[in-house]
Amino acid sequence: MPDVVLPCLDEAGALPWVLSRLPDGYRAIVADNGSTDGSPQIAADAGALVVHVPERGFGAAAHGGLDAATADVVCFCDADGSMDPAQLPRVADPVLAGEADLVLGRRRPTGRGAWPLHARVANTALAVLLRRRTGLALHDLGPMRAARREALLGLDLGDRRFGYPLEMVTRASDAGWRIREVDVDYAPRAEGTRSKVTGTLLGTYRAVRDMRRVLAR
Repeated sequence: MPDVVLPCLDEAGALPWVLSRLPDGYRAIVADNGSTDGSPQIAADAGALVVHVPERGFGAAAHGGLDAATADVVCFCDADGSMDPAQLPRVADPVLAGEADLVLGRRRPTGRGAWPLHARVANTALAVLLRRRTGLALHDLGPMRAARREALLGLDLGDRRFGYPLEMVTRASDAGWRIREVDVDYAPRAEGTRSKVTGTLLGTYRAVRDMRRVLAR
């Protein structure tokens, strides 16, 4: 069964619910990126494997979790409660069945406030650039995704910031991977958690900056 990498920075308010929603047999790997709110202990108490990643950055945390994984198929999911881990089979099953090499969860907001307008506009613009770059009919840089671990490591991903998810897609496309999207729910993050990207204009700007650098390579 798949391992699930959950990049984490101060997600104490969301982790109990997130970890309780994992499908049977899926193992949680919480890649902690320097939390100061007790997130690592909460994750460990819930039975997750906790990996401490001292290098700061979303990509550093995600890749640290990937390195620690041992399952053939690895999923990625945000740890802020905005995505329901119970839906992970939507992205994992096509990979497990050999029908796709990389599956991305296309976010579908469940209510107002789930996806701020500035973040949605930025995501749409990046998706257009991504389609031009890869020729793939993609609409979202979905943070919920799945692929085979050894194949992912073989992509030799180098970005350790917000460009990591985009670099995964561009390199997979260049390698001829079968890439598809499936719909997943996208809800407001858990109360008490703080968005590092979509919740602020500065966070969105930094993410777009990092991703544009990836597209320019």
